[in-house]
This record gives sequence, structure tokens and C-alpha cells, in this order.
Amino acid sequence: MKILGSSVAVLCAAGVGACGSITRGTTEKMAFLSEPSGAAMTTTKGYACPATPCSLDVERSDEFDVTFVKPGYRPAMVPVRTKVAGAGAAGMAGNLLAGGLIGVGVDAYTGAAMDHTPNPVSATLVPDALPSAERVRRRRGQPGV
Repeated sequence: MKILGSSVAVLCAAGVGACGSITRGTTEKMAFLSEPSGAAMTTTKGYACPATPCSLDVERSDEFDVTFVKPGYRPAMVPVRTKVAGAGAAGMAGNLLAGGLIGVGVDAYTGAAMDHTPNPVSATLVPDALPSAERVRRRRGQPGV
């Protein structure tokens, strides 16, 4: 009986300890926007949208670079990093107060205490080249209109 009792105690501590994983989850909804809209979005972690605006559930522990591509525009890249969020920090503190060091480890491993920054991810795309009439004016020394 003593072995069974200690096993139950370990399972209870593990369950109580993983506060962030339970309350916040291990994914976060992220929005991806571009100006102009309609750009394809891909990340270094394999997330993708065929056209902006879009939103995806992203693993909280993932850090990645986002590339926006649209014909006629230069590609734009935005780095996305993680940070400990206020709610995540509160969950971690709750884990420590409840004696759930296992939960702290689980939350750190799964990223449950993290949020992504920036969110939403936004990029302003720059045209590839000036329109042909604009290029001719500039070569002649005339200011653009």
C-alpha cells in the first residue's frame, strides 16, 4: 500500500504542477498581416498561409522567421521570438508555491509559459521596381509626381 500511496502522490504533484500547460495550453493563436494583403507567408518552422491576412495555432515554444512574398514586391522577413508572458509567469510561480517542480519543468519544456512577439506579425511590402514612367522621369532629372 505504501508504494501505491507514493505513486498517487507523485501523479498528483505532476498534475497540479503543470498549471501553465493546463490553463494556457502549448499553442498560441497568431495573426499574420501584410500591406498590401494577399501575400504568401512561410516560416522557418514550416508554418504557412497561402494569402494574408491569416491566423494559425503555433507551438508556444517555437521561435522562427516569417517571410512574406507577393509578386511585384520585395520579400519581407520578420523575426518572431518568445518571451515569458505575465500569465505564464503567474503559472510558473503557482507551480513553485504548490511545490510542483515537475510542473515548472513541464511548462518550460512545452513553452506553456511563453508568448510570441510580435503578435500579430505584420509586414509592409515594398514594390520591386518603380513604374516605367517614374523611372524615365527620374533619369531626366524631373521629380516624380
